[in-house]
Amino acid sequence: MRLIFTLFAILLCGIAGAQPFGQSQNNWNGISGDRTGQHQNTPAHKRDTLPGEVIVVPVVVHVLYNTSDQNISDQRIIDQINSLNRDYRRRNADTVNTPAAFRDRAADVQIVFALAQRDPHGNKTTGIIRKYTKTKMFMPDDEMKFSAKGGDDAWDATKYLNIWVCNIFGRLLGYTPMPGGDPKTDGVVIQYSVFGHGNGLSGPFNLGRTLTHEVGHWLGLKHIWGDSECGDDGIDDTPRQQSANTGHNVFPKISACSEDANGDMFMNFMDFSDDADMNMFTIGQKKAMRAQFALGGDRNSLLVSDALNINGIEEALQDKDWEEVVRLYPNPTVDYVIVEGRSLNDINGKYLKLYDMQGKLILSKRIQDERTRIDMNGLPGGLYMLSLEDMGERKMFKIVKTASGFSH
Repeated sequence: MRLIFTLFAILLCGIAGAQPFGQSQNNWNGISGDRTGQHQNTPAHKRDTLPGEVIVVPVVVHVLYNTSDQNISDQRIIDQINSLNRDYRRRNADTVNTPAAFRDRAADVQIVFALAQRDPHGNKTTGIIRKYTKTKMFMPDDEMKFSAKGGDDAWDATKYLNIWVCNIFGRLLGYTPMPGGDPKTDGVVIQYSVFGHGNGLSGPFNLGRTLTHEVGHWLGLKHIWGDSECGDDGIDDTPRQQSANTGHNVFPKISACSEDANGDMFMNFMDFSDDADMNMFTIGQKKAMRAQFALGGDRNSLLVSDALNINGIEEALQDKDWEEVVRLYPNPTVDYVIVEGRSLNDINGKYLKLYDMQGKLILSKRIQDERTRIDMNGLPGGLYMLSLEDMGERKMFKIVKTASGFSH
């Protein structure tokens, strides 16, 4: 949860105290690492995360407005999602501001977020819901999550990240329950005036970091100070600090609980610093968030969500002509496919994922050369889909696997 400390904090002390609003110690898993790799007896509707996999989370944004300025534009929503993706892939421009002392702990979380393309009934959607509400200001009591109370009902939380954008009482910028709670209230609530990135938003909360912070809670992270004086957030590579940092800070920021001369990691997304100060998650935080998607994790079902799928296969989410960037051959094929880029710069670091027609992920591979070989030996003949992915943008290629001697 992010809030501005004013006299309103007195009214919200139950929210900003020992633990964030809606969070329970019973829901904190204390996760310390990734669980990766395929499992032989995994049911078809479940799978584990893969090493290096870029996880894509379908998002639905519920815009609740009482006035026209609260009815934020599609462009602001897109700008916010793009900002969120940059932060979670460590492609935000201000990574250069990460102090050298903490730079080797900073992580590309390899999680991205995309507006849903299918609603819970299987119909096409933009992933954006707009709804007029007579409620001028919502209290942080989850009423915005129910149509009967002036809000909008959550979409299936096993398939979507629900985000409610509305006018919240006082100076609260957002709040989020931890994983494992009631699916009807599962998701993120954000104050409309801080939802977006730039484009006329006023500082110091104008770079979209409130959503970055709240999604961290949605993925199981505590505040970096552990919600208590000199507390512990359960992450090994985040330093202990006395309490929340607010406003603008200068490195090193030393407190009574500092472990060494580097002081507080006030630039961590899970502190309360101004947006311009925030620029990193740690490797430990990455492991904890990704573990939520592993088998047994509270977010595992999102790996097989059909919200971005057509016929069980994730549809393209791109804004570029991938055919001008890559080519695949031979296709049809007997035993392998070559993915070739126009240049290494065009495709380096992107991910290839091979699916069968039931939507089962067969392999995930990071591109590191101009030509990447996809081995299809041992796979039965039939139609497969190869996904080329980059920060939520993706292109699906159909591959025909034939029996030996029939490739042409």
